[in-house]
Amino acid sequence: MSLIRLALALLALALAPALRAEDAGRLLQYERIAAAGLPDQRLTIWLPPGYDAGARRYPVLYMHDGHNLFDRRWSNFDKIWAADKAMLQAVASGAVEPHIIIGIWAPGADRFRQYLPRDIHDAASPGLRAKMDAAAGGPILSHAYLTWIAGPLKTWVDTRFRTRPGRDDTAIMGSSMGGLMSCYAFLHRPDIFGRAACISSHWPAIDPRAVEGGDPELIRLWDRWFAEKLGAPDGRRLWLDHGTATLDAFYAPYQQAVDARIAASGWQKGKDWESRVYEGAEHEENAWAARLPEIMGWVLRRD
Repeated sequence: MSLIRLALALLALALAPALRAEDAGRLLQYERIAAAGLPDQRLTIWLPPGYDAGARRYPVLYMHDGHNLFDRRWSNFDKIWAADKAMLQAVASGAVEPHIIIGIWAPGADRFRQYLPRDIHDAASPGLRAKMDAAAGGPILSHAYLTWIAGPLKTWVDTRFRTRPGRDDTAIMGSSMGGLMSCYAFLHRPDIFGRAACISSHWPAIDPRAVEGGDPELIRLWDRWFAEKLGAPDGRRLWLDHGTATLDAFYAPYQQAVDARIAASGWQKGKDWESRVYEGAEHEENAWAARLPEIMGWVLRRD
């Protein structure tokens, strides 16, 4: 789909009334967006308080699993991140400027193949790749997804809204498979995304119970991925974390290897990157909502 056709389709949808208009910000909903090589996409966009009354330009935060960010009516599990409230709390601390939030909904059954980093899939052994393919149920789409976000979608957002489009004012964030996708975007498009948060990243990719203590092959793949793609900090900022319960209980061996590689690459912990473990935290939206103000406060803080 051409950029012009995308813009016209989104503009037509924008003429519909906003879902919410109040002092806490405003939500806009965009449905059935055609994107080259992908299932139809859907957006929920949050505009900060005061956006409509002023001329200020805003940094932008792109978030995956947009259906689970703002309103329980749209959520998978009747739980949300409350991303708008977390942003307001981070802004109230004085450390963070208000950001426009672009919530990109996951495309249902295609979520796994849209979020799994394609180069990890391609580098996997035939046996591991076959397991990924079985979970994906079709071709891996993460490259097309990133191309769309960093290209047509970002261009439309920067044209349609009053944004600050530079790298240091553009962040990406997600959890679980969305955490992997956020790292993928951060590593592959350092020219676009200067900030990223990879929350409870599903490093095992498939069923983590298959190999106790972590899959040695996947640990090597993630280590090599960061070694080859990370580069120098150059003013960028990266957050990683996990809990210790439910699915998150399986992530430590992978996260420790990734952390060691980032440190070995010359990144300064606490300044360029951060990695946290939340004792007792489960792999679910309420746990992510509880720490989201802290995450936003660190990743999006003013320099």
